[in-house]
Amino acid sequence: MVLCPRDLGHPDSVALVAAVQAGYVVRYGGEDSDAMDPSVFVPPRGLFLIGYVDGLPVASGGWRCVGPEDDPELQRGDTQIKRMFVVSAHRGRGLARAVLAELERTAALAGRQRMVLETGSMQPEAIGLYESSGYRPTTRFGYYRDAPNARHYAKLLAVPAGSGAADCRG
Repeated sequence: MVLCPRDLGHPDSVALVAAVQAGYVVRYGGEDSDAMDPSVFVPPRGLFLIGYVDGLPVASGGWRCVGPEDDPELQRGDTQIKRMFVVSAHRGRGLARAVLAELERTAALAGRQRMVLETGSMQPEAIGLYESSGYRPTTRFGYYRDAPNARHYAKLLAVPAGSGAADCRG
């Protein structure tokens, strides 16, 4: 798989985000209504990746800077994972794990200190991926703080020596 940065308006991003939303409808009865401003996925404040296999877009995932100004349970230096997805025909091949690893690597290089995420109880594959990748349950935060099916996770990132947390407010 080849991972390429894309903006949310790119046709491949649009198609994969629509597929993510369709999966949420099947599992939860509705789309994720947490607003996604495309500008928060533009470096250095964020990143959105598309994974290609044989030239076809098959995986996605992004990170955006968040912190206490977004939710009091979040910390300065936090980064939130959004829209992790692999098309069904390509699941079980380690693609989601590769996307996750690249999101962690790029966030750490940007000076971010901790990854946080919200997922749901109806996504056991995602929960298994995150837990096996070192994510641990954390304090509920964000848009789905009060949703009974929401699961919240966090993982400290290995921040490269000499880098400070990026200022994501600018």
